[in-house]
Parts: sequence; structure tokens; C-alpha cells
Amino acid sequence: MKKIHSDIIQFRGSHYDLGYKHGEQLKDSLIMKNRRKHWKIRRPRFTIDTNDTKHAFMKFAPRIWDELEGMQDALKSPIEEIIRDFGGYRIESPRSGCSVYTGKDFLIRNYDYHPKTYEGRFNVFAPTDEGYAVIGPAQRITGRMDGMNEKGLAMGYNSIHRKKPGSGFICHMIGRMILETCASVEEAVEFLKEIPHRHTFSYVVLDEQEETYIVEASPRSVDVRQSNACTNHFEMKQDENRHHLEDSYKRLNAIIEQKDHATDAHKAFRMMNDTDKGVFSNDYRNWSGTIHTSAYLPKEKQVWFSIGGDQEPNIFDFGKWLEGENFTENRMYGEVDTDLGFAHI
Repeated sequence: MKKIHSDIIQFRGSHYDLGYKHGEQLKDSLIMKNRRKHWKIRRPRFTIDTNDTKHAFMKFAPRIWDELEGMQDALKSPIEEIIRDFGGYRIESPRSGCSVYTGKDFLIRNYDYHPKTYEGRFNVFAPTDEGYAVIGPAQRITGRMDGMNEKGLAMGYNSIHRKKPGSGFICHMIGRMILETCASVEEAVEFLKEIPHRHTFSYVVLDEQEETYIVEASPRSVDVRQSNACTNHFEMKQDENRHHLEDSYKRLNAIIEQKDHATDAHKAFRMMNDTDKGVFSNDYRNWSGTIHTSAYLPKEKQVWFSIGGDQEPNIFDFGKWLEGENFTENRMYGEVDTDLGFAHI
């Protein structure tokens, strides 16, 4: 078992100032050292066009471009490097697992990925310039793996495949944009129909009105269905699915078989986080091990979060935070059953 942590980063202010703070925190961090080491070994399989990237941000989330400029000023790096490492537009994202289960008043998500990509940053941000306040774990600093905003819109995504990529945004930046710009599941669905997608993912959204939508999005088309369980395959766009889906169906079937007992948020959290229930995964070497389990309760404005399996969650009252009461904790701890390294440790 490896003991790991996630830092709780709270910020109220402009996007530029948030980006500058990110940059100052990252200057001498292991995250940046690992990122530079990565690019010494591998050449990017994508091209960076600064003007094209800026134009895309200006159309969908212009203040996030301000955040990237704040990071550039703090890190004193060329904007091309900032876009490459933190922009989330026309870049590659590794394969991953993940499972999502919802009820009328909760969305619970297992984040399944490779440890070396996990940066251990849990962000709570209330912008003073534009956009909704958002709480959730960060991916590549600027993106969000899952989360909830001040309107009670909760979001999680699941990877389908990376074949035939398009010219668009990748999953974690799309997740961030959904939460900062959309107030309801209907707005989120329309946003996902409009934004260009780099890769093929399912996006699961729930709000206070108790309806869950699963958006099956690829660079080629977007379809919408209603269900309360989602793993790593499409139900509607089956021609987009990978050939080997045994693990995805295994986790989905485990959820379906137990959902009659997962009648409230606590029981559903246990179904997803307990290592003996068939949903939690220890397959870290194949980019599909569960690193965290998160739960979002839109009506209560609560977030539950645990690192590793068989854990009691850390509970965050996002409603009180929105009223100005900061969280007293600066860090969360957990244990993951792997000997692989993490990006921030």
C-alpha cells in the first residue's frame, strides 16, 4: 500500500490571478520536473497553433485563457509550452477506466487511471470575473476530472477510446468548461453538442432536478440518453466502442446487480469504493486502477471524497464555502494498493 495525499487549493479571485498562483506553486514542483522529463523522452504527436487555440478558448471559455496567461507569467515559459502542458486543446490524453453511478440526489464516480498522471490537487474556485464557482479534483492543473458547481450541476466523464481524434478539446478541459459555464443538465447537453471534441468520451451530468443525462460524444457526433450507470462503452453509438470491453461490462453489471441496495448516497458510495463489490479496480498498471471515489450531492451542496479503496470519505460543505467559510483542511490522505509512482510524490 502506498500512502498518498491530495492538496486542497481554495481560491477566490480572477482567472488570471488563479493561473499566476498555479504557476508559483508549480515552479519547483515534482509535477513540473516529471513533465519536463516526459517531453525529453517523447515528442508530442500533435501540433500547437497559438492563434487557433486562443480562438477556441475565446469562443467557449475566454477567462480560462486568462488563467493560462497567468501561468505563463508566473512560470516565465513560452505560451506554446503552457498550451501543450495545460491547455487541453488538440493534445493527447492517455486511455483510462472510470465508473459513474447516480441516484436522484447524488452522483458517485470512481476515477480509474494510472498513478503517474495523478497530480493530487483538489480545487475549490470562486471566480470574481466570470463563471460559476466549482469544486472538484484537478487534472493537468487547469482541467477537472469530475466536480460540482454552485448551481448544483455535477459532472463526471468516462473514456471510450482515442481512435480517430478530432480538432477539439480533451475531456478534463471540457469538464471544467461545463461546470464553469452551465447551470443545468439541459445547458450541459447543449454545450456538449456545440463544443468540438478531441477524443471519444461519455459525460454524465446531474443537477437538482434529479435527472441524469449521459452524453455519448465523439469528434464525429453527439448522442444523449438517460440512465444512472455508465462505464467505458457507448450504448447508443456502439460502432464507436473498443473491441475488448469485458472489464467495462463487468463493472457495469456489478453496479446493476447491486443498485437495488444502493438506495442512498452512503450505500452507493460503499458500492463504488469498497474493494470487494466489483466496481473498484486495482488494475493500475493498465491505466485502470481506482485512485479516488467522489460523490456530489447537488441539493445539499456537499462533496464526499476519498483516496484509495475501503475509505470513509472526507466531507466538504460546499454551500458554506460559497457563503465565505473556508475549509480548515489543507490536505487529504489515503492509501492506494500499488508500488507505482505518482506525479506529485
